[in-house]
Amino acid sequence: MPTFHRAARAALDDTQQRRNLHHATRTIRDKRSRAVAELPHWEELRRAGAAAKDEALDHLADYLIRLEERLTAGGATVHWARDAAEANRIVLDIVRAKEAEEVVKVKSMVTQEIELNEALEAAGVNAWETDLAELIVQLGHDRPSHILVPAIHRNRREIRDIFQREMAAVGRPAPKDLTDEPSRLAEAARLHLREKFLRARVGVSGANFAIADTGSLVVVESEGNGRMCLTLPETLISVVGIEKVLPSWDDLGALLQLLPRSSTGERMNPYTTIWSGVHEGDGPQEVHVVLLDNGRTHVLGDRLGRQALRCIRCSACLNVCPVYERTGGHAYGSVYPGPIGAVLNPQLRGTESDIDRSLPWASSLCGACYDACPVGIDIPELLVELRSRVAGDRGRTAESVAMAATTWLFSDPRRLTAAQRATGVAGRLVGDRTIRSVPGLGAWTNARDLPNPPPESFRTWWARERGGGTREGSGR
Repeated sequence: MPTFHRAARAALDDTQQRRNLHHATRTIRDKRSRAVAELPHWEELRRAGAAAKDEALDHLADYLIRLEERLTAGGATVHWARDAAEANRIVLDIVRAKEAEEVVKVKSMVTQEIELNEALEAAGVNAWETDLAELIVQLGHDRPSHILVPAIHRNRREIRDIFQREMAAVGRPAPKDLTDEPSRLAEAARLHLREKFLRARVGVSGANFAIADTGSLVVVESEGNGRMCLTLPETLISVVGIEKVLPSWDDLGALLQLLPRSSTGERMNPYTTIWSGVHEGDGPQEVHVVLLDNGRTHVLGDRLGRQALRCIRCSACLNVCPVYERTGGHAYGSVYPGPIGAVLNPQLRGTESDIDRSLPWASSLCGACYDACPVGIDIPELLVELRSRVAGDRGRTAESVAMAATTWLFSDPRRLTAAQRATGVAGRLVGDRTIRSVPGLGAWTNARDLPNPPPESFRTWWARERGGGTREGSGR
């Protein structure tokens, strides 16, 4: 991936995408505002949600061990994965043991993070996305651009064209008379997916939350496709980031009020599915849970940066971000776009790549993301901290040299006085002429006029007008 700035410049040229994003994010923002306004104790809920996540993170090892014990007691098999490669290998081994040639998937950010679909495809296993937006992205040979609505950059006409062009190659074709009416598009997707649900032997999911006290996994969704994946297959594999753990059911109560209002603007999710291991004659009879690290313990070790692990993937920060609204999610180079992606990706992946080094600057620092975050992640504070770290890693740059020279100049009043006299001479020479592009100063002066140096400093004027009340070079 190129840097964010280069990718964003290309995205800004796509006027159709900008219109799609503006319409979608504005609609979601308005709906969320109305849902949040219904709760006079919203700020108390935010604090409760943040406290629950912090409690789990502060004692993560203990809660993960408790979660494993409860899952195992319920008949599930728990696997631990240090990174994406190990997680993909575990899932692939299970699928091969079942002699399955395809799996159906619940919408899952973490499986996209580890590129599970690509790993399965390379091994000859088809992974079918069943979430409507994820299906659009998959059929369109595209990448997700939003946490909640992965196909937010597509409009209805584009979706109809994708369905008509692609569905027949991988299953039931789209109706020949398909229109771009939402109900017709949803019906085409439902008919296409139904045959996949009914024949699938293995389902793959993530989890929104994992309850340590009971060994329960929780998936919330709006369409019901997730419940089909979680109940119909014989075998269920859930890949869960270790930060998803919560201590108890009491903690879940607050978060199930925060998440739907912040994500879809609903009072509650239409479908909330909770399962705890294996239950004879009810749902999958073989359950595997893969607990994934993939950089999370590195983030956990950062006392400031660890608050990013509170994230409940609601996407509220994306919907209020002026930068995301104009550039879309692809410019962030990750399944986690927007403000949360700008702080989470450089911590999970490091800052060795150009795209990860550039992400902390993918923000205007307006603070809207912090105001919208249901668990109080101070994203602007993290962005500033990450900018400082990235700048420090660069070593000596033109900017650092300039700042060092400025520090040296301002640390001695005699040096400052001499510099002021020199700029005064330059100001008298330049006069009223505007200084525009200056060789060596690059893009800064290409977009701005450089202020003319004043012909006289304030200190010189003060000494002249007030009869030497302050002596130049005295430091007073």
